[in-house]
Amino acid sequence: MKKVLVATDKPFAKTASDQIRNLITGAGFECQFLEKYPDQQALIQAMPEVEAVIIRSDIIDKAVLDNAPKLKIVVRAGAGYDNVDLTAATAHNVVVMNTPGQNSNAVAELAFGMMVYQIRNHFNGSSGTELMGKKIGIHAYGNVGKHVARIAKGFGMEVYAFDPFVSKEAIEKDGIVAVSTVEELYSTCQFVSLHIPANDKTKKSINFDLLSKMPVGAMLINTARKEVICEEGLQKILAERKDFSYVSDVAPDCKQALEPFADKCFFSPKKMGAQTAEANINAGVAAAQQIIAFFNHNDVTFKVN
Repeated sequence: MKKVLVATDKPFAKTASDQIRNLITGAGFECQFLEKYPDQQALIQAMPEVEAVIIRSDIIDKAVLDNAPKLKIVVRAGAGYDNVDLTAATAHNVVVMNTPGQNSNAVAELAFGMMVYQIRNHFNGSSGTELMGKKIGIHAYGNVGKHVARIAKGFGMEVYAFDPFVSKEAIEKDGIVAVSTVEELYSTCQFVSLHIPANDKTKKSINFDLLSKMPVGAMLINTARKEVICEEGLQKILAERKDFSYVSDVAPDCKQALEPFADKCFFSPKKMGAQTAEANINAGVAAAQQIIAFFNHNDVTFKVN
């Protein structure tokens, strides 16, 4: 019997966990849960007999893979997969998948929740401003970006997007203005919502020069990864421009240095993009279904390595 481990330091909601377990056991596999584990060593020790693992933000590195001789597949329940060492996984002949689109609406709604919270001055009773009529730029027009565009239209915003991997025609058919460069996006839009992955090309790419191009009253919304932000540039723009604000569902490493700008920043205590009941269920169930399809039909549709 194939053994599937659900390893989540930040556990799924009970409803999602129950559905994951029912799917996996219904397929004739064994399902075990490792939740809120104390350290990485606990994960390593749980791996020797495991053939498949479902994770969230948990780290699958070389040490984990070295101790998982039977492992065939890792599924990250979510879109981002920079918490998995793809090179090491490939070297161990382990397939890595994500579950794109399952958390997208939750992330998009969070972006707007943070935007409204910031422009209304953290609800402190003072006069704020509105989103209607403002220009929002979507940096990466993927699954999340499309939901951001949909919601922005509901607020009555003008929507722009930049994505070098999506054609102008595909963006414009959704009623979005496609811009040709990232510089044009930032210089045009008062609000920019980040949805780029963290990789060698994007890490620290959101820098002072780019942010300084944004119009008066600028706000950067980051529900992507903290690594894409050049933190030195972020500190500099906040120090130089009283009109600039930054909100994110993951605090930067320089959070303490940003305390003097507390009125212009907001960071949720932990990464919150997928923290809804619906996203929990969607991503967890998709992960379980992908593992079943992989073993039963050799389906590698969502392979990322």
